[in-house]
Amino acid sequence: MSSRILAIVAAIAVVTATGCTAQQLYSTGQSWQRNECSKIMDQQERARCLSSTSASYEAYKKQSDIEGKQGR
Repeated sequence: MSSRILAIVAAIAVVTATGCTAQQLYSTGQSWQRNECSKIMDQQERARCLSSTSASYEAYKKQSDIEGKQGR
């Protein structure tokens, strides 16, 4: 099983077991992504990857809401 599928299954299990909020899930996802970024050997690629994990939940939610309204 690939690590991505395993991570998704683990996240679903955590949500089901604990009733996590969307913000907690977002934070968990960002932590997982930062961990994956740290495995990248190329310094520039690693920096790009890490910069994509810096958005706050509020900024993510705002952008998500905007994109959702544009898609309608």
